[in-house]
Amino acid sequence: MLRGLDTPIRAIRRQVFTEAAKLGLKANSETLLDDMEEIPYKIVNEDTEQYRESVYRSRAIVRERLRLAMGLSLRPEDKPIPLTAGVDASNISEKYYEPPLMQVIPSACDACEERGYEVSNMCRGCLAHPCMEVCPRGAISMVDGHSHIDQEKCIKCGKCKSACPYDAISKKERPCQAACGVGAIGSDRMGRAKIDNDKCVSCGMCMVNCPFGAISDKSQVFQLMRTLSEGGEIVAEIAPAFVGQFGDNITPRNIKAALQELGFKEVYEVALGADIGAIAEAHHYVEKVETGELPFLLTSCCPSWSMLAKKYFPDLIDQISQELTPMVATARTIKKEHPNARVVFIGPCAAKKLEASRRTVRSDVDFVVTYEELQAMFDAKEIDLTKYEAESSFHNATGAGRGYACAGGVAQAIENCVHEYYPDVDVHVEHAEGLAECKKTLMLAKAGRMNGCLIEGMGCPGGCIAGAGTNIPVEKAKKALANFVKNSSTPLPSKELAEIELK
Repeated sequence: MLRGLDTPIRAIRRQVFTEAAKLGLKANSETLLDDMEEIPYKIVNEDTEQYRESVYRSRAIVRERLRLAMGLSLRPEDKPIPLTAGVDASNISEKYYEPPLMQVIPSACDACEERGYEVSNMCRGCLAHPCMEVCPRGAISMVDGHSHIDQEKCIKCGKCKSACPYDAISKKERPCQAACGVGAIGSDRMGRAKIDNDKCVSCGMCMVNCPFGAISDKSQVFQLMRTLSEGGEIVAEIAPAFVGQFGDNITPRNIKAALQELGFKEVYEVALGADIGAIAEAHHYVEKVETGELPFLLTSCCPSWSMLAKKYFPDLIDQISQELTPMVATARTIKKEHPNARVVFIGPCAAKKLEASRRTVRSDVDFVVTYEELQAMFDAKEIDLTKYEAESSFHNATGAGRGYACAGGVAQAIENCVHEYYPDVDVHVEHAEGLAECKKTLMLAKAGRMNGCLIEGMGCPGGCIAGAGTNIPVEKAKKALANFVKNSSTPLPSKELAEIELK
């Protein structure tokens, strides 16, 4: 698991995002195209550490990363397309993401084997040879005193590995494929990873688990920095998982001031929208599930979980909560107070990039950037967060809304609201994290094994604090969030707020 580790891949991504953000600051410059061409040479040169077999391959990969960072698509491998092709169409203040969001950079992929078992040099050629005894296909024999697996006979069941007393049999598995809970990753004709976009739900776990950095997502840092440099009313809404993401001693006041230094006019907490959602879903559970009108209720705040349910279990659509996600609910609140503002969602999630651009429910969100991308924007303008502190913090949300960022926190907030507003009602809670577990839970729900339950799903194992756009290890983020929730002045949305929302 590579999430939160400071690897060379993370460092290169941050460099590329930073350079893309700098380009946004001078988007109207006559030298934009030349500046773009120079970046691969700036990032990869004789003085930088070499991670590939040649600087030429490294630069080729950086070029594709840069295109994605500017919201452009990868170039085809069989056509001579310039690096700057399409920049004019992206050199605008507003540009939504164009799917597919997650893309494999062919020149970066190491063409890992999809799956298989192989005997290592740890094999001692033991007399018992249990690996041979348990193999259901007779694929294992002794060759030169060591076990040997006939790959044509092997069915990849893994029984040999489980039986070996020396752990001498290794399981080979493509990391991105292992991280994908919906089986969306296969191989192209050259054995490189290929994403099936009909199956993909854009959680980004393949991206953060590829040890070669061959998978990346599109970004809006270029367009957002351009917009901020032009001025105007731009409002940020920041998801509660932000705590700890920008440094151990960075407070909400530091972050608010740094965002204002970037050019944002106001900053809201997305936990405000979570409070609204917790209230609404508490009432929804009591009115629909408790009465038997619906067999169960699926939460809707995680876009990957929601897409999973709609793609793979379309007959369960009526059980997905129709309440606005915290991102959208907060954006609607902002638009009421600032009708002409452009709204920017800042969070840990890659899938939110597509949620903002969907047509079925108007999001009122103009830009989506991750914490990783925001840090690059701070770097581009050389903003040291420790040097800035606002006079006030964010708008005050409750501990319940802030707790949405951790797996189990959504269901916990809704359950606490039910107990507060309907003391006589018991809530039956189930929660799943990681798409593979989410899929199993939905299968059980479809089979009638979850009736009466409030079911929370999180596409990322650990919840939003473990999203693809985070900066720190999951456990560290979990601890920081727990303290943030604990120190909230108000633990739960009041009954009065609930009554206002019902109206």
